[in-house]
Amino acid sequence: MVAMLRFLTAGESHGPAITAILEGLPAGIAVDGDRLAAGMARRQVGFGRGGRMSIENDAVRVLSGLRFGETTGAPLTMAIPNRDHENWAQILPPFGERPAQVERELHRPRPGHADLVGMLKYGREDARDILERASARETVARVAAGEILRCMLVELGIDVMSHVTSIGDIATDPTDLSFEGLREKVEGNDLRCASRYEEMRAAISASGADGDTLGGIFEVRAGGCPVGLGTSMVPDRKLDARLAAAVLSIPAVKGCEIGPAFANAARRGSEVHDAIVLGDEGGYRRASNRAGGLEGGMTTGEELIVRGAMKPISTLKKALASVDMRTGEVSEAGFERSDVCAVPAAGVIGEAVVMMVIADAVLEVVGGDTLSDVRAGLEQRAQRMRRGG
Repeated sequence: MVAMLRFLTAGESHGPAITAILEGLPAGIAVDGDRLAAGMARRQVGFGRGGRMSIENDAVRVLSGLRFGETTGAPLTMAIPNRDHENWAQILPPFGERPAQVERELHRPRPGHADLVGMLKYGREDARDILERASARETVARVAAGEILRCMLVELGIDVMSHVTSIGDIATDPTDLSFEGLREKVEGNDLRCASRYEEMRAAISASGADGDTLGGIFEVRAGGCPVGLGTSMVPDRKLDARLAAAVLSIPAVKGCEIGPAFANAARRGSEVHDAIVLGDEGGYRRASNRAGGLEGGMTTGEELIVRGAMKPISTLKKALASVDMRTGEVSEAGFERSDVCAVPAAGVIGEAVVMMVIADAVLEVVGGDTLSDVRAGLEQRAQRMRRGG
């Protein structure tokens, strides 16, 4: 799905660090360390988060590809240390003989997690070998890469934000707010929602008191995307497909839609498709944006709107039934430290993966070894499209 940028993460939930390599960045992107830190902190926000958030500070160490605050064109390597590793160093050693009894082994797989299938697939007796990598802790690397890419996109006039549209069955519909108005609302509270904050908070509290969890829906919006990112010519390079794959790769996200796709499915075509009109400064625009900024796998120039549906977190204090893999006896599922609700954080991760897809698509259509090359390419392309040829 990625054409120009290559992105790889490594590391485990309680290992020494989570590492990210981002290759293909143009040179000359200005990266402010304070803004990077502020962006990373947003992933830890959210009422209903667990104790891990009070341990980690998600400080990014840049190991290569950045000099005096600018990308050099070399692969960018980042490491985010896990401060909790000191409590696990003797439990997760890379070398040495395995003792007969290992502390915090997990033989009772948790429903909804990768535990059981991973144990069967990789032939492991301890679910710890699976869950350490399957953990959502890995997403800290995606947010770090996304914040680097945000620095590039902002310079190109592309702005990306997220907000929570529902927690459980409590939904909001802030369609009357502008992009900036919505951002101001959601950045002011720890659920990143535009309304019904107290109701959502109460629902999370009630769920946690019952030993249960809650999911919900987040929405990512991108303004300023140029026309024609993506393609209609090759199925797996359609931007719809690339965005869906990126959003669905976020742990616990099980649904994705572009704009109000599921609501549109219940409407007539005349109520769904966006009429084409002439723009005020030449070129073309849409009279509405019910397509969510995409047609035929390509951006229309309207605001890009992508939604992700996050299931309730699988680790429950009120344990579901499982089986002890050592004895074959029916048992309760094991319990690991967990959040009650992480939808606001999932939205921030959603921003990151959407920015990866957009940045990759920009570089795909204009190339460029430097940021100024990319900017010039987009300007030339926009002029051609305004002329209609």
